Amino acid sequence: MPSTAWSGAISFGLVSIPVKLYSAVSRKTVRFHQVDTRTGARVRQKRVSAADGSEVTWDDIAKGYEQSSGEYVVLTDSDLAGLDPKATKTIEIEQFVDLAEIDPIMYDSAYNVVPDPSTPKPYKLLLQAMEASGKVAVARFVMRTKEHVCALRPLDGRLVLSTMVFADEVNDPSEFEALEAVSDVDVSAKERKVAEALIDSLTEPYDPAEYTDTYREKVLELIEARAGGSTEIVEGEPAEDGDDDKVVDIMAALEASITEAKKARRRHPSTSADDADDAEDGDDAEQGDAGKKKAPAKAKRATKKAAKRKAS
Repeated sequence: MPSTAWSGAISFGLVSIPVKLYSAVSRKTVRFHQVDTRTGARVRQKRVSAADGSEVTWDDIAKGYEQSSGEYVVLTDSDLAGLDPKATKTIEIEQFVDLAEIDPIMYDSAYNVVPDPSTPKPYKLLLQAMEASGKVAVARFVMRTKEHVCALRPLDGRLVLSTMVFADEVNDPSEFEALEAVSDVDVSAKERKVAEALIDSLTEPYDPAEYTDTYREKVLELIEARAGGSTEIVEGEPAEDGDDDKVVDIMAALEASITEAKKARRRHPSTSADDADDAEDGDDAEQGDAGKKKAPAKAKRATKKAAKRKAS
């Protein structure tokens, strides 16, 4: 069980709901240390002064903000302490909005909101009211001396809190000149129809368990093999041809992708005979039958290669 990230209360009008926050995500990154290959010992890093290379103790370290001149403005912990937001223990709900109003790009970290076991009723009251209204709460709270804006929403019988970035932290897309060219491109109705057919052919219910970190799994397998004494050389997969700059026939690529998706569905063990016949009869994307059946996940991985083969 993860450790408590924050404890306090949700302020819902005049109702106070005691809660604790626990991280909703546990990163599974494989972490490495730097090791001296001569001795096998871990390599330690030292804090040294750029002026003379001498080691600096923590007592002699302060926070410095670099100016354009290269000089530093030094601030002490006491300087910054007076600027810390008021350390309240309240998640203050300020408004309710529709979930669709919040662009996913605004979300940062997610936390499970867990009630005090001795007073669960206020928690359940807010949960059920939010489920019935279909609304998401926007609130503010302070965690680790930093004020956060957050979204509080019901999910599978519990409340989940997602911290959000501030509006001025989102990069302005107008900085990318290449995006301006999109508005000057003409797309025919036929091209759009075939693209929509491809989307339909790859549409299926989302199952998070289908997506695993295959690289991490391979790294852990390699670590286990090395720990067991194996010295076998791992052969990587050959890189794809570097033809990303090649002009592609969009229609040919889309039609090839749809064909490959349908073939993959017919090969899939969960596809019934009737479904396979339907897929065989619906190979013409112009007829719009591509969207009537759902393609398995393997089809998604095959479309890019199929499009390249068809276009070339």
